[in-house]
Amino acid sequence: MNKYRSVKDVLYADQKDMDGMLLRQPFPSIHADRIDPFLLLHHIRVQVPDDIPLRHAGVGPHPHRGFSPVTFIFEGGVHHRDSRGNNSVVRAGGTQWMHAGMGIVHSERPPEDIHDTGGIQELIQVWVNSPSGHKMDQPSYFPLHAADTPVVTSPDGLVNVRVVAGELNGVKGPVPAITPVNTFTAECRKGGSMYLPVPEDHHAFIYLLDGELKVEGASVYTGFHCVVFREDGEGIGFTAEENTRLFIATGRPLNEKIAANGPFVMNTETEVLQAMRDYQIGKMGILIED
Repeated sequence: MNKYRSVKDVLYADQKDMDGMLLRQPFPSIHADRIDPFLLLHHIRVQVPDDIPLRHAGVGPHPHRGFSPVTFIFEGGVHHRDSRGNNSVVRAGGTQWMHAGMGIVHSERPPEDIHDTGGIQELIQVWVNSPSGHKMDQPSYFPLHAADTPVVTSPDGLVNVRVVAGELNGVKGPVPAITPVNTFTAECRKGGSMYLPVPEDHHAFIYLLDGELKVEGASVYTGFHCVVFREDGEGIGFTAEENTRLFIATGRPLNEKIAANGPFVMNTETEVLQAMRDYQIGKMGILIED
């Protein structure tokens, strides 16, 4: 097997409007399907308006069932509230990992002091699919702050990788993911190089928030591109041509049928219809924001 995985696909994150919020979405799209077990990726960078109350900013209460919506925060912060009583703010460098399970309602608002820190919110949200046997688990929420996230530094000292879930070079991430996944965020200074081993049975991709990156055995890629790798090597190598921020994910595919409608991801259409009904009659709880 090759040391470096080869590039299978390169996906540009086109802008799209989601209920008035502009975001970038490299997948799924008309060009690419999901990257099992990862269902979608959203990259959001917004200036929080200062002429409306913060309780009306961000994303209001909405439901999920059957997967884990995970938010990786790069700038600003996110105030999470949900129908299970969780209420916390996580700031830049941290992560909010929620397993929706049988159903939960949550909101994602800017923190009260967002304008004191520049008013910018930048985050990546990734939906991680849950296997059929865990789609109806009790929901859970795991807030991980930057100070509690272990960091692996490249031998040249120019790349810092935060290990959120999974493992890198013997360093384990604190988040208890349901299935075997690795999720990392990285900050690379110009000239920094790193090699990341990838389990043989994992799908793998990287997403560039900005900057410019030379991938070993491939080309140079710029911000807003998602680089998807084949399962033909032992790991991924890269060198930063400019200061670059990355999101890196690998995961063992579930290889299960997917039936999805909006915030519900199940295995059959009947299960999706049941999720809609359960939400409508209040089985996923009610969120009244304070």
